[in-house]
Amino acid sequence: MRRLMTQGAALFSKYVRLEVERPDTLPPPPALIVANHGFGGVVDPNGSVVAHVLNKIIGDPDTPFVFLMHEAAWTIGVGPFFEPAGFRPAGRRPAMEGLAHGGYVFVMPGGDIEASKPFKDRNKIVFGGRTGFGKLAIEAGVPIIPLVVSGAGETVLVLSNGARLAKALRLPELARQKAIPINIALPWGLNIGLAGAIGYLPLPAKMRAAVLPPMDALPGETGDEFAARVEAAMQAKLTEMTEGRVPILGTKIPKLRLPLPPLAGRSMPLPSLPLPSRPRTSPLEPDA
Repeated sequence: MRRLMTQGAALFSKYVRLEVERPDTLPPPPALIVANHGFGGVVDPNGSVVAHVLNKIIGDPDTPFVFLMHEAAWTIGVGPFFEPAGFRPAGRRPAMEGLAHGGYVFVMPGGDIEASKPFKDRNKIVFGGRTGFGKLAIEAGVPIIPLVVSGAGETVLVLSNGARLAKALRLPELARQKAIPINIALPWGLNIGLAGAIGYLPLPAKMRAAVLPPMDALPGETGDEFAARVEAAMQAKLTEMTEGRVPILGTKIPKLRLPLPPLAGRSMPLPSLPLPSRPRTSPLEPDA
């Protein structure tokens, strides 16, 4: 199962012309890998990118891994299909078990809120105040390895996260789902939640990924503070990756450096002009 997913992730990475900034190796496990969502749940393009990147760095298919996934995958019955590859319902217990067994644990703290963010927020890290991963890392005594992915928000046009609609339908109570994205995606066209739940044909937007240096909690740092510091580092990298980006093409608009006009940057000497001459009165001429 994991091998099949790895092959699919490699093909998808070619489709989106993936560029990766990464180290040659990762810190040895146990460690907590934290990434951001792109769009959707089980079919999030960021998930495929992350799988490809980690496979390239780690290589060994026998390395113990736990991928934490939203419980909604088990609610709709697809979660068990992914369990042989190491997927588990997101929660403290499976995370601690994975770390205790000396493996890597992968989590996307933003959940459905970040996976449903509108197009205008596509280049923002939206963890929504979820800081449990910071507390988890401190309690387990493991580093956090941030992994930042950009571009997935351009494979679909999300008009709204549908948070109000989800609340009206009581989805937070019934399915722990706080958002139901209103979007335009292939082949569904305009839809409410369909593309995010069962998949869509992503536009070939160029994607990039960056594995940041591992981060350890500082002495006396709380879980909330640690999580906030990790989120800030990830946002800084995402901003760097997307600043000046042309949507879908992924190219960056170069900053034009125009020369300053002379008067704006420095003083300019005024040209010397001849003064008009006054007619001189001859001393031989009498005064009138």
